[in-house]
Amino acid sequence: MTDRGVGIQAIAVSFPSIRRTNDYYREKYPELLEKSEQKGLARFFSPSSSAPSNVFEEEMIPYLSDPFRGTVDRWVLGEGESSLTLEYQAATEALTAAQLAIAEVDLMLVASVWPEQIILGNATFLANRLGFKGAAWNINGGTGSTPVALQTACALVQTGQYRRVLVVVSSTYAHFFDETDTISWSLSDGSGAFVVSLLESSQGILGTKVVHTGEIDVVSAKPVKDSHGNPQVRMRISNEANKLANVASAELLKTCCEGAAEAAGVSLDQIDFFLFHTLSAWFARFGARVLGISCDRTINLYPHYANCGPVLTVANLYYAAQLEKIKENDLVLVYGMGGAGVAAANVMRWGKVALGSNPLPGIN
Repeated sequence: MTDRGVGIQAIAVSFPSIRRTNDYYREKYPELLEKSEQKGLARFFSPSSSAPSNVFEEEMIPYLSDPFRGTVDRWVLGEGESSLTLEYQAATEALTAAQLAIAEVDLMLVASVWPEQIILGNATFLANRLGFKGAAWNINGGTGSTPVALQTACALVQTGQYRRVLVVVSSTYAHFFDETDTISWSLSDGSGAFVVSLLESSQGILGTKVVHTGEIDVVSAKPVKDSHGNPQVRMRISNEANKLANVASAELLKTCCEGAAEAAGVSLDQIDFFLFHTLSAWFARFGARVLGISCDRTINLYPHYANCGPVLTVANLYYAAQLEKIKENDLVLVYGMGGAGVAAANVMRWGKVALGSNPLPGIN
């Protein structure tokens, strides 16, 4: 057991090569666009009644006239790209930023939504590609995996079982949803990675709160065949997904954020910056209202990369640091959420964190 702080030493993100703007869908699916309000995305993000009944729906109202619900850009896998290639790039970037060789890492934790081989997970495949000889295993909290993976990595370093842990998360949402399902219009593929190690005594993770979200079944998998007869898996959003977004979001966010702050021994007023799970264009404003904080204390990069699952929290952290929204010794709260998985928040004192190269142009 060490008395030193444990937290993020370096962080990086990786997005695929294909950028899709709204014009892509306007030009390719004009008839579907005309009927979009009867399709999946609109059903997912619409008020449950004629008038908004909660904070989430109130913040949603300005976006209801937009068939894309505030989505501007999304990034999808191109030829030769996969969750593994994105994970490899993010992991390599994080190691380079930390000035570490893969041999200097003791453990790798991988959370893939979803992996290339659904049952097995990506951990050992990624380890093999990186030439990693140490322990590697999958961790699964759904799209809320990032705060849980961070908590797990920090705990293992804190107890002295490992010195450095490489955490890698990915989302290939767009790969698993058909383009004719309008839900896919709000989804992105991407990956993020960070190195967890010993920091200065006052820095690193201070408190975490995790709750399960098993009461809401959000997605289901359906086996299909492509045009060549090859088996594929397609995901579908369930009817309960709207309940998670509209009704349960506020309670989950408040429970986790207040719980993490209490575990850290601080108040929400003492937190310098908040990073929310920005699964929608209005989630940052929604989170700020639920917690009673100013929008100046958070960031919303949803227009740049849409909903990329567990990568949201890594990307928000990365860009908040790059844009100097968060600086060394700031108190930072990170929140992640996933249906049929976990909702979780971490409070940390930000260290001297090295950043990988900027993967997306125009964010500065």
